[in-house]
Amino acid sequence: MQTYTYVSQGKFELTEKPKPVLMHERDAIVKVTLASICSSDLHIKHGSVPRAVPGITVGHEMVGIVEEVGSAVSTVKPGDRVTVNVETFCGECFFCKKGYVNNCTDKNGGWALGCRIDGGQAEYVRVPFADRGLNKIPDSVTDRQALFVGDVLATGFWATRISEITGDDTVLIIGAGPTGICTLLCVMLKNPKRIIICEKDEIRIKFINENYPDVLTVLPSECLNFVQANSEHGGADVVLEVAGADSTFRLAWECARPNAIVTVVALYDKTQALPLPDMYGKNLTFKIGGVDGCDCEETLKLIAQGKINTEPLITHTYPLSKIDEAYDLFENKKDGVIKVAVDCQK
Repeated sequence: MQTYTYVSQGKFELTEKPKPVLMHERDAIVKVTLASICSSDLHIKHGSVPRAVPGITVGHEMVGIVEEVGSAVSTVKPGDRVTVNVETFCGECFFCKKGYVNNCTDKNGGWALGCRIDGGQAEYVRVPFADRGLNKIPDSVTDRQALFVGDVLATGFWATRISEITGDDTVLIIGAGPTGICTLLCVMLKNPKRIIICEKDEIRIKFINENYPDVLTVLPSECLNFVQANSEHGGADVVLEVAGADSTFRLAWECARPNAIVTVVALYDKTQALPLPDMYGKNLTFKIGGVDGCDCEETLKLIAQGKINTEPLITHTYPLSKIDEAYDLFENKKDGVIKVAVDCQK
């Protein structure tokens, strides 16, 4: 079968591999119908994910059809359309029972697919702990509508959930990339008083203005003054940092009012400094980390109810045979790209 493989730092290639087989009673084999490219794939490509294993098939954002299940899998069956969670998790360890599935202590726990074991930019993928990591797609929801449930939408939903947003809040989201937009969609469900998005890319700003006209947009160079002018207490009540640029960590806490919550879900290429003398007295609460993707069933229901719609984020679709072109488009932000869908059966 065709797979997109991490060959070495800076090099991905479309290669042939054997179709995966069940290796454990909790495994499932999924025929991948649609996959997507994530910025985390680019982090692997450029060597900023040290745990990524050369030779693995990349891709951790996908939907498909269950083809085969292990003897211990009872939640899905062959023929089911499913989303695939970015994380694999046993459901039985201390962290899983607390809902911290990103920290599952199993050897395949956490972010394994497309990082430490073969992922889903391929015709087929083996999913460990399929009884936990696969969610059936409602009949009324298309593959394209469900494509981001297991990763960027899961991240946005989790970030929103832990940010304790209320109806009186001014919420600042830094970054209007795919994860930032998914975060916006989830923040909108909380109906805060005001939402501001900080973004430097003109195409992304245009996308926000056209699709979500009630959301305020601002450039990074103007963000601090703009937030202070459009909030009641000297800054945002909640800041969600989703950009991961060199300057955005500092911008996040600078734009927060005293005693605010700053939620950081961005993955940085470089070490970030926490200048405690500069921020002393702001009494901020930081929430930092990777997604605990355990709300996929809930987000699928919200999609089915018409309360979340991520399909507009898919601006381009490529067959798997032309995935090199898709990566070039996505990495270099060509042609107004937001997200790319990859048809893995073509």
